[in-house]
Amino acid sequence: MRPLDGIRVLDLTRVVSGPFCTMQLADLGADVIKVERPGAGDDSRAFAPPYQGDQSAYFLSINRSKRGVAIDLKSERGREILWRLIAESDVLVENFRPGAMDRLGMGYEAVRAVRPSIVYASISGFGDTGPQRNRAGYDVIVQGEAGIMDLTGQSDGPPQKVGTSIADLVSGLTAAQGILAALYARRDSGEGQHVKVSMYEAVAALLTFNAGIYFATGSSPRRRGNGHATIVPYETFETADGWINLGVANDDLWRRFCAAAGCLDIVDDPRFGTAADRVRNRVELIPLVQAIVKLRSRADWLECLDAAGVPCGAIRSVGEVCDGDLLAARGMVAEVDHPSAGRVRMIKSPVGLSATPLDAYAAPPRLGEHTDSVLGELLGLGGEELRALREGGVIQ
Repeated sequence: MRPLDGIRVLDLTRVVSGPFCTMQLADLGADVIKVERPGAGDDSRAFAPPYQGDQSAYFLSINRSKRGVAIDLKSERGREILWRLIAESDVLVENFRPGAMDRLGMGYEAVRAVRPSIVYASISGFGDTGPQRNRAGYDVIVQGEAGIMDLTGQSDGPPQKVGTSIADLVSGLTAAQGILAALYARRDSGEGQHVKVSMYEAVAALLTFNAGIYFATGSSPRRRGNGHATIVPYETFETADGWINLGVANDDLWRRFCAAAGCLDIVDDPRFGTAADRVRNRVELIPLVQAIVKLRSRADWLECLDAAGVPCGAIRSVGEVCDGDLLAARGMVAEVDHPSAGRVRMIKSPVGLSATPLDAYAAPPRLGEHTDSVLGELLGLGGEELRALREGGVIQ
């Protein structure tokens, strides 16, 4: 058993935010039916190279453990099939622009009228109301609009986007959280509800203490590179052969760091004696720490600082993480067989559950791979009818 066994999710999403959301639900045990366009499928199938076999590595990374069907929703017959699938589903997830589902005749109110128990989740770029409701929700656009990019980058350089699709991913996680809450609420009421997540608002919510600084002072925090606004030294330093992060977050850790680094001559320097002193005098302190850290190797620093109880860590490449000892020791890399991509490796769900572990993963679907089995199992469509629908271009 997994937590969402018995829950069926109709996944009408594409690209990243929606597919990442529904992958979380699939990891938790939901039966996720991914609906795609015949011929082209999800846009992310074309986000390549690189490919693995004939599949986009991008698509493979966010669509595991789903059943794939291909239906032409622009056709009347295709919409009839989708309505029948809705009647068999607990959750519907979509990330079209606001109004698109209404134009299909499948907006929340229309679906709720025939399926009151449905949990209907909508992910949009800037919300379904307000002056920007019609804007497309592209990750890099949202990162800029929601303030994250203005906080990211060197103080004397341009704004930088986060190295992963943070706006898409946090929106997907937030939508999954909302869906789980709505399913829990449904247990008592029997009624579903409309879960709405704006990518803009999901990213703005990540501003947390940065927004707090602005609300408290009226001044926007400025870019500090890898430095921290209120803790020093708490950033990235170059060693003799690589890079590490230091997290010297209080006075005790400062004394521990100075002892381990052999720089006791500065531990009692009045400019750096307290956490507040170190923040005020960061311009003087950081070059001193940089010079000290550069003298020894990454491995040496990790060993001695760890022994001293000073938070530190290496700056590792994606390859070092994926092939590293820690993920392997934790059993966090899944391997699944794909019909055309071969052996696909992926990082598992980070959620650990003692009674209902999340240890079953299946390969992402090929386009239309499960159309016949899903429509046969759930709707009772047989061979002749399926053949006619395929010949008419309604399904693939």
